[in-house]
Amino acid sequence: MNQHRLNETATFMLRVALGAMFIAHSLLLKLFIFTLPGTAKYFGSIGLPEALAYAVFAAESVGGIMLVLGIQARWVAFALTPILIGAIWAHAGNGWMFGYTNGGWEYPLYLTLLAIVQAMLGDGAYALMPSASLVSGRSTRVSSTPLTA
Repeated sequence: MNQHRLNETATFMLRVALGAMFIAHSLLLKLFIFTLPGTAKYFGSIGLPEALAYAVFAAESVGGIMLVLGIQARWVAFALTPILIGAIWAHAGNGWMFGYTNGGWEYPLYLTLLAIVQAMLGDGAYALMPSASLVSGRSTRVSSTPLTA
């Protein structure tokens, strides 16, 4: 195994973990636990338009699936970053630790950093539709060499 393969595999693992988090956060938390109307009421209670909850749910669900599959992952991670920044804002008054009542801003900040790193790194291995590179305008695949042993 060479360094390029390690980098591509690590980026792939980050992409799948971040995507799985978005899927779990949207489907499990917002849809099944809080329900979409409940999530909308929460958004309203912190001064956001209730309708924004539905847009955030859709972005997290679709974006999470796109990240897991490797469909334009760089741009999806970049597009989801404002949602994570909004989560930092929403949890800012609850203290630092996410284990505090109503969750602190620690975990949303960490996820924001992960999304920014994903956007910088690109898609990684096994992407169905790789993103264009930030540097050269080409796909994020550094070479056409398959990632096999």
